[in-house]
Amino acid sequence: MYKIDKIQKEKQRISTITRVISAIIYIILIPMIIFNFTLIIKSFINPNKTPDFFGYKSFVIMSGSMEPTILKGDAIFVKEVLEEEIKVNDIISFETTQNHTNVTHRVVEITTENGVKKYTTKGDNNNTEDKEKITYEQIEGIYQFKINQFGIVINILKSKITLVLLIVVIVIISCYKGRIEKKKEKRREKRKKYENDK
Repeated sequence: MYKIDKIQKEKQRISTITRVISAIIYIILIPMIIFNFTLIIKSFINPNKTPDFFGYKSFVIMSGSMEPTILKGDAIFVKEVLEEEIKVNDIISFETTQNHTNVTHRVVEITTENGVKKYTTKGDNNNTEDKEKITYEQIEGIYQFKINQFGIVINILKSKITLVLLIVVIVIISCYKGRIEKKKEKRREKRKKYENDK
């Protein structure tokens, strides 16, 4: 009797642990799928525009031009703002017209040329200002926060392959849970039949 009770308690403990792990996996994976899917759909609709997630855009820092404020490999998040909200000393992400790459530097001067605002930028770790003065249309957003050395994860999350893999994992977990529940149901039916036959 003692052994049976012990086995049942162990089964209950394993079942509880399995449910907790499954819940944690779903809590992590589902937001990742939503994030990934949103970015992919937006990049498909507007291929020439950096996709955002509720107004926030993420970029991976590829150089040390903003050290020590922002380090190479950091993931940064910027937010789209109105033109009048951009001030000197703000850190902004923008697209260059020369090679169409995204750069994150600090605004050091704002001037007006022929009625158009121009922003002079500079990396904190650079000795000189950027050659190109940028316009508001080039600006992706103002820097909000960063996650240290999270760039690799962000790049993985943005991948279409990641979306497929996440969906596959969810399907596998769901199928596995379904099989477990079916086995439990069969055991319950057998037990019920055995008790009725006694």
